[in-house]
Order: sequence, then C-alpha cells, then structure tokens
Amino acid sequence: MTLKERLQQDLQQALRDRDIQRKSAIRLVRAAIINEEIARQHELNDEEILEVIRREIKQHRESLSEFEKAGRTDLIVEEKAQLGVLLKYLPPQMSREEIVLAARQAIAETKAVGPEKVGQVMRILMPRLRGRADGSMVNQIVKELLSVG
Repeated sequence: MTLKERLQQDLQQALRDRDIQRKSAIRLVRAAIINEEIARQHELNDEEILEVIRREIKQHRESLSEFEKAGRTDLIVEEKAQLGVLLKYLPPQMSREEIVLAARQAIAETKAVGPEKVGQVMRILMPRLRGRADGSMVNQIVKELLSVG
C-alpha cells in the first residue's frame, strides 16, 4: 500500500471514528500533497510524500513554539494533537546514540576539529540520515562533539 493510499484509508477511518484532530491533520497534509503534485506536474511517490509530511511537521513545530510564546494553550493542544498524527507517518527515527555514532564516523572521515567545521560534517552526515533523524538534533550533536574535541 502506498503512503497516499494509507492516508486516504486513515482519513476514512478518522471520519468514521469522528476523530476531529486526525481528520483535520490528514486533510491538511493531503491538500499539501495535491498542491505539490500540481506544482511538480506529476503524481508524487512515497519519498516525495514524506518530504511534504516533513515540511508540514516543521510548520506545526514552528506554530507550536509561537503559540507557546503567546500563551495560547487552546491552540497548543490542537497543534500537538495534529503533530502527533503526522509523526506516525514518518519512518522510525534514529536514537540519540545512533546519531552520535554516525556523527563520530562523519567527523573521523572529514578529520574535522573545532566548532567551525560543523558545516563540513553536516554536509556529509545529513544525506545519510535524511528522514531518519531531525536535522536540528543532528546539528546540536555535531556541535557538542566538535566542541568537546
């Protein structure tokens, strides 16, 4: 089953269950997928759909931080619920230990020393971890490892 079909089935189930949060989150991501298909002028494959989902997750996280700054607890609850729905469509994420291991390997390959070499390490590391690890978390780990030495 393709990811697009899974989204359609999950939407139908959310409608049957009268799950407003799931229904809303899935409808939003399906609309984003359709818009992306129109822009690219072809039907998206699963990897491209995952790209759209990641972009939607990033937007939800940004909204969540803005709502927290504004103290809007009503909107925070809604955003967290929708974010939780979308996170279920991503492949399993790497643990911190796995990211540290991959970062150490990339640091060894580049022979990077010092915090100024973060970009050099990230250029090698991110294509390997794409979709399996949050970029900001990877960046933070690389900075920690390079600052320690």
